[in-house]
Amino acid sequence: MLEKLIIAKTLRVPASGGEAGDGTPVARQLDAALLDVGFSASRALLEHIGALATGPAMDLAATVVSAVRELVGDHVQHNAYFIGFPHDVPDTVEFWADRLRAAVLTGAGEATALAAVNLLDLPGYGVYRHTHAELLAAHDALVSTAGDRVTVLHLGDSADVEATRLYLALAGSATPHGEADLAILSELALSCADGDQPAEIPVRENRAVLNGIRLVLGRPLVAVDSTTDVLRLACQASGGDVSLAAPTRFRAFRRPERRVLLAALNEVATPNKLGDIARYAERWKRLGERLHPHEYDQWPHAQQVFTVARGERKVRSLAGRAEAAVRAGSIGPAATVLSGSPGLLLRSADRLLRLASPAEQSDVVEAVTSALGSASGRVLCSLREHVANRLTPAPARVYASRARRAWVGPDGRRPLPADLVAELASRLDAEIAARLPDPTRPLVVDPAVLDVALPLSGKAAEGGFAVLPRGSRAPVSGELLRFFTYWRQTGRRTDHDLSVLLLDDQFDSAGQVSWTNYHHGDVVHSGDITDAKKGATEFIDVPLTIPARYVVPQVNVYSGEGFDEVAESMFGYQTRTEDQRGAPFEARTVRARSHLRGRGRIALPMVFTRREHDWQAVWLHLYLQGWPSFNRVEHNTVSTASLVRAMLERQYLTVSYLVDRWRARAEVRTWNGEPPDEPVTFIGIEAPEGLPDGSETFTLHRLSELIPA
Repeated sequence: MLEKLIIAKTLRVPASGGEAGDGTPVARQLDAALLDVGFSASRALLEHIGALATGPAMDLAATVVSAVRELVGDHVQHNAYFIGFPHDVPDTVEFWADRLRAAVLTGAGEATALAAVNLLDLPGYGVYRHTHAELLAAHDALVSTAGDRVTVLHLGDSADVEATRLYLALAGSATPHGEADLAILSELALSCADGDQPAEIPVRENRAVLNGIRLVLGRPLVAVDSTTDVLRLACQASGGDVSLAAPTRFRAFRRPERRVLLAALNEVATPNKLGDIARYAERWKRLGERLHPHEYDQWPHAQQVFTVARGERKVRSLAGRAEAAVRAGSIGPAATVLSGSPGLLLRSADRLLRLASPAEQSDVVEAVTSALGSASGRVLCSLREHVANRLTPAPARVYASRARRAWVGPDGRRPLPADLVAELASRLDAEIAARLPDPTRPLVVDPAVLDVALPLSGKAAEGGFAVLPRGSRAPVSGELLRFFTYWRQTGRRTDHDLSVLLLDDQFDSAGQVSWTNYHHGDVVHSGDITDAKKGATEFIDVPLTIPARYVVPQVNVYSGEGFDEVAESMFGYQTRTEDQRGAPFEARTVRARSHLRGRGRIALPMVFTRREHDWQAVWLHLYLQGWPSFNRVEHNTVSTASLVRAMLERQYLTVSYLVDRWRARAEVRTWNGEPPDEPVTFIGIEAPEGLPDGSETFTLHRLSELIPA
């Protein structure tokens, strides 16, 4: 499992320590098997497998194939309701009429009176009428083209070395992780608990994950410097939400665990940190019921935490004191108060600048400028992106939670003055540039990575394959888009519906394709599946010759379990040529595949937009709340269109921004496919073959490391 995790995350295959021999036949078989799913082994990897004995070579090859198949979603069977899809899909009403006739003509051809009809309960509706093997037999083999995806797998170091390297990178990341990476970090923390540890752990959620493992193993805690760190740790150890976005049901802690938690709390519960307690007062009270702090008089500061939580002692937080000043109209003093927390001040800068009088505005700017040197690089980049979008009112304001739940509202903020935006941008640019490390090697940048949004938070993305952060743009090749969604229910009957909303230049509806409308021009749906005990897949084909300007795939929870409840759910897209035959799902044509694990009932993973000469994919990673049941694309057209417009018109800070900052102090080359003659620092989507020894690569899983500390 460790090797598969490393391969999926880094596209590096840990070297085997098995005995030497002649594994050349296995290497050849592996290369062929990988090409079937759109991967290729580097020369070094093939040589490594070829030098192993047959047994170890087979074990490593099996691990590699299993890992990459799961990565692109090929580990499950993707069946389509209509066996001939994308051909021979009937008109929707014609199909419903056919199912109605089947319901009427039951038994020995005798007509049966139907007082009321539930479409979804008609015979044969929503359940497969053929096996996956029968579907494959009905389709020709895939016609390969030069445009099919080929992703290179590289040879890594031993599994222990690769695990430690990945652990240190994840644990020491300067940006928060999403659920998938937090789960990976938790697994690695268990195996790396006694090895090297990161020098710093800037993100508090990462601290909680590491300390949750260390608490169970009886190891000393690391990097606990606030009361909230202890609360997060207790949530992690109880299987709860370390981001504190949702309440946690605390488990019963063993006495040694209670002592560790209370001792850590006593150490950090200084008077100036008690102001944070009131924000999570109810959770502290519930935690107190599990820790029994009154039994431990040797830790009086820890007892004070629960006294504050119960309201027996009043302590005002820094944010509370600043808010009181704002309500009194004292904006300058509010900025002074917030100077004690640089990150909070920078996050409040927009509001303070809007509320400040002309006389106070310079005081706020000065306070913000003074805080730049103390705030994290991630906060600086976030503010830089924010001010770039404050020159004009947004068409709509998008609110996105840490769980990627999104809702749209009017933007009532007045724009910031252009001269003020220019001044803040200039100061932020200077501070960010000063923090970038001086490259010791020439920078080589793949142009494909320049439009990738900086991963300022892992919460703005899902796990998966070739998944980019929210706001990232990527060119779309091929002539046909094929969307797919797969889900497998945990217990109750579950119906997820893949749909496509088409929008025109003004973001008005130009049509839709879903289970209620199988065809719109040449756009075609594969058929509706309403039960997923063994897993179910739906597809939609979209020729890129359609007249619509925007193509918005979405997945609606019609009934049953949500995305975060099902055993498994995913979304992805393939690209093909018009004459390229094959089964509905072909792994080598998969361009990207993401998990669907959000808490909403409508998933909006991405949008595709037509440019002058081609198409572009833009990642959204958003979920709408929707209704508890019966969500349909027709019911969310307006909100979806408003959200898509706001997201597309927003300016994101991309990799090109950092590259531009580097150009003033280092040699920056554009990757042209030719390996350089000297070691370089390569930044791109995937690591190329042939880079000289001593080169360093920053690919998708390492882009967050480019963000200055």
